[in-house]
Amino acid sequence: MDYGLGRTLQFRSLLKIFYILPAVAYGQLLPLEDAKYEEHVVRGVQDRSVLLTCGDVILPMIVFWSFTKLGSRTPKAVAISNGHESKVEKASAVLGDVSMRNSSLEIRSLRTAAEGHFMCQAMYEAEGEIQVTYFYIELIVLVPVSKPLLQMNDSTPVEGMPVAMTCAVKEGTLPVEYSWQRHTNRDGLVTVAEATGGLLNLTSANRTQMGWYTCTAQNEVNSQTSDRMYLDVIFGPDEPVISVEPFAINQHGFSANEQEEVIMTCLAPSNPPSHYLWFYNSSQVYAGQKYVIARISRTQTGTYTCLAQNTHLNTRTQTTIILTVYWVPGGSPTCSAVASKRNKFLMLTCDWAGGQPRATLWWRDRKEDVLGGAETVAEHLCHEIQRDPGGQGVHLRGSPPSSGKSGRVPRPVGSLIPTLHFLAEPPKLLVERSKVSLFEGNEVQLACLLQGTYLGSEVVWYNNKNQVVRPNARKYRLQQENAWFNLTLRDTEWMRDSGTYRCAAVNAVGNSSASVNLQVKKYPAPPNVTISKLMYTRHRTEVELAWETHGAGNLTGFVVQRREAKKASKRQPVSTWETAASDIAPDTRDQKLGGLDPAVVYAFRILAVNYRTIGYPSEVKTPADPPFKAYPAVIGALVAGMIVATVTSLLVFQYIIRNRENNPREAGAEAHEHISSPEDAETTAGMEGEASEQHPGEVTGPPEETLAEADAQEAPEESAEPQEGAPGLDAAPEPTADDEPVNVTITVTATP
Repeated sequence: MDYGLGRTLQFRSLLKIFYILPAVAYGQLLPLEDAKYEEHVVRGVQDRSVLLTCGDVILPMIVFWSFTKLGSRTPKAVAISNGHESKVEKASAVLGDVSMRNSSLEIRSLRTAAEGHFMCQAMYEAEGEIQVTYFYIELIVLVPVSKPLLQMNDSTPVEGMPVAMTCAVKEGTLPVEYSWQRHTNRDGLVTVAEATGGLLNLTSANRTQMGWYTCTAQNEVNSQTSDRMYLDVIFGPDEPVISVEPFAINQHGFSANEQEEVIMTCLAPSNPPSHYLWFYNSSQVYAGQKYVIARISRTQTGTYTCLAQNTHLNTRTQTTIILTVYWVPGGSPTCSAVASKRNKFLMLTCDWAGGQPRATLWWRDRKEDVLGGAETVAEHLCHEIQRDPGGQGVHLRGSPPSSGKSGRVPRPVGSLIPTLHFLAEPPKLLVERSKVSLFEGNEVQLACLLQGTYLGSEVVWYNNKNQVVRPNARKYRLQQENAWFNLTLRDTEWMRDSGTYRCAAVNAVGNSSASVNLQVKKYPAPPNVTISKLMYTRHRTEVELAWETHGAGNLTGFVVQRREAKKASKRQPVSTWETAASDIAPDTRDQKLGGLDPAVVYAFRILAVNYRTIGYPSEVKTPADPPFKAYPAVIGALVAGMIVATVTSLLVFQYIIRNRENNPREAGAEAHEHISSPEDAETTAGMEGEASEQHPGEVTGPPEETLAEADAQEAPEESAEPQEGAPGLDAAPEPTADDEPVNVTITVTATP
C-alpha cells in the first residue's frame, strides 16, 4: 500500500502533518510560528487559462488550495497535493477546468465564478522543522466585449431631421469605450467625432453624413466592431445647373449658331434623383434631364427653364437661362477699291450686311499689320501706292463670330490685286473620347488635344457644373503633356460626378470647346430574392432561413434584416430594420440566425448586394413554428386501436353466428310451446315461475298476454286430435269424465 508522504517524511514530521491536517482541510490558518504570508492580485480572462503560483516554495510536502467567493467568508477546498499526486475537488468545476501543476493551480476555460480570493497553504521541511507559507491571491476575471449591436432610429431621414444611433454590447468588463466610423467612397474611413460613448446623435442630418456607419467597442481585454449600417439622407432638389453644348457664352447667357445641334442638360442634386421638366418661354416643351434641339433656328432664341422635382418629398426648384441664336450673313462681303489723287491713293471699302451679330471687318497689309480699326464697315485710304513685284496685294480679313467660313474675292486694280479673306479660326480642340463610362469608385482620365500651332491659346477645363477646374482642387488633377491637356477625377461618385465636362480654348481670334460626356454608373441591380423557408428551432432562440434568387444579375453577397413584427403604438417610434447577418457569401442560400428573444415575434427580410448596389428587399415574413414531432406516435396508436377494434368485432360476429340457435332473439318474442298434458302444464308453469324469480321486476305487456292465451286455448284441441303417421307414438287415450279441461296460460319472455 502506497502512503505517499509517509515514505519521504520522518516520523516526527508525519505527526505534525497529521496534527495540522484538520485545520488544512477546513481552510483555516495553522498557528505555527515563523509562518510566511504573501498577497498578490492576478487578472485572468474568461474562457482562457490562468496560472496561480504558490509563492516561491520549492518541493513542498503538502500544498492545499482553497477558494472564497466574493461576498462570502466561507472558504471552499479546491485541490491538494503531496508532491507525488494531487486531487481536485469536484465542486471546483464551477471555476473552470482546474488542475495542479506542481504546487501551482492552473485553471483552463476560466469562468466568471472564479472571481474571488484563493489561498495556498504550503508545508515544507526546513532545518528539520515543518514550515508553513500562506499565499493569498485575489483573482479578477475579465470578460471580453461581445460584438456590438448597432441600431438606427431612421436609416432614411430627410435632410435636417435628427438621427440617433446606439451601440451596445451584451457583455464585457467595464469600462467599455466606444468609437464610431463612417465610410464613404469620397473620404474613405472617417472617425465620427460627434459621438458620445455608445450614442451618436445627429441633430440635423445632411447629405455629407451619408455613408456606412460602424461602431467599435473596446475594453482592456479586446475590441469588437459591429456590422455596418447605411445612412441614406433624403434631400433636394438643389438649384438646377444648366449646361449647353456647344459651349459658348455671351453677356446675356449662352449662344449657339443657327442649324447647329444644341444639347441642354439640367442637373439638380437630389436623393432620390430629380424628375426634370423643360419650358421654353413659359411653355412646357420636354420632360427629361437632357433636352436636344437637332437644328436650332433663329426663331428659337429666348428663355429656357429647367424645373427639377423630388417626387419623394414633393419639392421643386428651377433655373432659367437665355439662349441667343446667331446666324451668319448671307453671301459674301462687298468690297470696292477706288483710286484717287491721280492713283496715288487707294480707297478700300468693305461691307457685309446681315447676320446676328453684325460681322466685324478690318484691313491688314501683306505684313499682317492691321490698318485702321475694326468696324462693321471697313474703310481705309492707302496712300503712296506702289507696284507690288510679288503680286501678293492687300489682304482684308473679317471675322464674324464662329462662322467657320473662308472666302476669296479678287478685284485687280492695275498691278495691285486686292484680296478679301473672311477668316474665323478659333482654336481647334479634339477630345480623345467623347463618351466615357465607368462604375463608381474608380478613377478616370479625360484627355483634350489642342490641334495646330495656336500660340497664346489658353486651355481651361470645366467640370459638370460649369465651374473652372483649379489646379489645387482636391477632387481633380490637371496634367499637360505637349498639346494634350488631361483632367483626372478621383473616386468617382454616381450622382455627383456624372455629366458633361468641357475643354475650352481661347485666343485673340476666338474660342472653342470640346466636351466629354462622363457617365458614372452604379453597379447593376442584383437579382430579386424570395424567402423559401423561415422556421423557429425548438427553443425559439434561433431561426433557420433559406432563400432563392430570381432573375439574372451579378451579386456579391446578402444582407439579412430583422425587426419586431408587432406594430408599435402611436406614441412609440416604429421599430427599424436592424442587420441580423451580413457579408454572406454569394453562393450561400441558407443561414441560421441566433440571439433571438423567445418572447418577441420577429419579422425578417433579405436583400441581395452587388458591390455598392443593394437590391430590392424580399417579402417580409415571420418565422413558423417547428413541426409537431409527436404526430407519428399518435398516428401509430390510432392505427393500432383500429386494428384491435376490427379484430374484436370479427370475433364477436363469429361467436354470434356459431351460437345463433342458443340466442333467444332467434326464437322471437312470440315463441310458445304446445302442452298436451297437465304434467306439461305444470312443468311450463314451474319454468315460468323460475323465469319470474330471475326477473322479478319485468312486466309483460298486453299483446304478449293475448298471444299466450290464444296459444293456451288452441293447445287442448291440438292435443285431442291424434297425430297420424307419427312413428313411435301411441294413440292418446280417450278423455273421461274425470279428465276435465285445464286452461293454462304460458307467457314466454325473451331477453337478450
